[in-house]
Amino acid sequence: MSDIQSVLTEARLFPPSAAFAAAARLNKEKLAALCAEAEKDPVEFWAELARKNIAWQTPFTKALDDSKAPNYRWFVGGKTNASANCLDRHLATKADKIAIRFEGDKGDTKNWTYRQLHADVSKLANGLKSLGVTKGDRVVLYMPHTPEAVIAMQACARIGAIHSIVFGGFSSGSLRDRIEDAGAKVVITADGNTRGGNLIELKKAVNEALSSGCKTIEKVIVLKRTGHDVGFDAPRDVWWHDLVAQQSASCDPEWVEADHPLFLLYTSGSTGKPKGIQHSTGGYMVGAHMTSQWVFDLKESDVFWCTADVGWITGHSYVCYGPLSNGATILMYEGVPTFPDAGRFWKIAQDHGVTIFYTAPTAIRALMKLGEEWPNKYDLSKLRLLGSVGEPINPEAWMWYHRVIGKEKLPIVDTWWQTETGAIMMSPIPGATATKPGSCTQPLPGIFADVVDEAGEPVKGLEAGGYLVITKPWPSMLSTIWGDNERYVKTYYGQFPGKNLYVAGDSTHRDKDGYYWIMGRIDDVLNVSGHRLGTMEIESALVSHTRVAEAAVVGRPHEVKGESVFAFVTCKGARPHGDEAAKLIKELREHVGKEIGALAKPDDIRFADNLPKTRSGKIMRRLLRSIAKGEEITQDISTLENPGIVAQLAGKE
Repeated sequence: MSDIQSVLTEARLFPPSAAFAAAARLNKEKLAALCAEAEKDPVEFWAELARKNIAWQTPFTKALDDSKAPNYRWFVGGKTNASANCLDRHLATKADKIAIRFEGDKGDTKNWTYRQLHADVSKLANGLKSLGVTKGDRVVLYMPHTPEAVIAMQACARIGAIHSIVFGGFSSGSLRDRIEDAGAKVVITADGNTRGGNLIELKKAVNEALSSGCKTIEKVIVLKRTGHDVGFDAPRDVWWHDLVAQQSASCDPEWVEADHPLFLLYTSGSTGKPKGIQHSTGGYMVGAHMTSQWVFDLKESDVFWCTADVGWITGHSYVCYGPLSNGATILMYEGVPTFPDAGRFWKIAQDHGVTIFYTAPTAIRALMKLGEEWPNKYDLSKLRLLGSVGEPINPEAWMWYHRVIGKEKLPIVDTWWQTETGAIMMSPIPGATATKPGSCTQPLPGIFADVVDEAGEPVKGLEAGGYLVITKPWPSMLSTIWGDNERYVKTYYGQFPGKNLYVAGDSTHRDKDGYYWIMGRIDDVLNVSGHRLGTMEIESALVSHTRVAEAAVVGRPHEVKGESVFAFVTCKGARPHGDEAAKLIKELREHVGKEIGALAKPDDIRFADNLPKTRSGKIMRRLLRSIAKGEEITQDISTLENPGIVAQLAGKE
């Protein structure tokens, strides 16, 4: 690991403009002062930020309890409420300010002021209480990307219930697994929604999930979004509008302990079972709130558009909680970037006066391929800050973003963080940091990162390659894995026993200026269009097909998605050829889509008589990755059980 070198040579440097720096929340001097404070006393640094920026009903008595590390407890003794921090605190000064601007897939629009959002959240919170939902109960959300999803999140937080969002693109089987693991009491969904003009049957998927398990579910709340006929099972199923119709628009927040779980968010693991990442209320809110200020330089007049779906951590932190706790105006859009044409994102930015635009490299690359003429049709002059999230952005896409969207004037914040970290960990500060295309630059104040070798020892010198680790706890960190603390300790702290290092699972290179370059996953989790998918889940889905005996899945570099899914499959019976193979490939892709979701469909499937295994039975995944990339095989294959299989796997016979 310590020999990892960046193959990328990138010497271009883009300092912030004098005008931006002069008006920014943080300039170079202020950032240096914050970092110095954090270096001096990291725990007190976060404690002071928590006292000043979060509303506490009961002040905390201890900033950090590390007695049971790595199960850290932040802001011990304090009581707070995430919804109160996002809504109630603004009612005296910003009640009539727009909190959410919304545009639907079909072009319908609606705005919510902070007063209206507070009322709608309170009504749903009271509705949940009327169904028997209390503090600590789990509520699964399987929703379209509409303001009602944020209302549902805030309503759960308001009464101390723990929400767990399942992305609407996941299949009924994936939904069922997550409901059962969380032991959820209620599901909140919609009859359906449209994306790219296509109907998404959300309620149908919920019905399928509940028909094959989920015994803990007592009620299903259904938002009427499309109005089409759906299977409705009264009295279990209740319409959202009926539930809230007679509810009060006032609901006192449930003040919860700082370490009370705010939400569970399931992320794929390299074992087959998704893991429920658990985030606590107090620490998570501090991280989401402060990073929204620092990284996005939030101003009172901003319209902040984070394009991420609420089903992912980015939608939690930079749609629902971070911007709203800062009293910002956010934009939500239900659809896809290219419907009805490739100008949709840019038309929305123009029509809604977007000033901050935060999206994924996948979207940037897809729009880049469609040509500059599309963004050039629209007035993007109100944009003042651009951001990137989800995976490392390649320099070519960064430069297009800078030149075409930013007109070579706007700062770009290329952010690195994870579901597990809760909030951004590394990013340029737009008024202070000179950026390099493709680098997430340096850790934020209070975040301590390093590069270590395979023994967990820091790699000496600024220029270093190896494992990316975080050396000190931070408030927005995950608290555990739901129902499996042993897995939490083993997954994130078990690689280097006794060193108490959070292992991010990414390989990284640090350059001579101390800038970090994320080089990809060390484990077998794929990053497809900014979404982490476990290879084991996809392999399990393939093997569940009646024709498949065995499968191995690896990633292959993809111009738009970052990584695509490449599957090697052995069949029961003879290896298929020609039309039979083509038919089975189509069938397997659809099967994976049904089992897991469209995101996981393999882009490539190659059939072989055997998979490349060592004599001990271990699949040589490194070899498969080389084959998928079309690389010449240079590694030692003498340990293979059947060395002759390599030509077949490479498609040469």
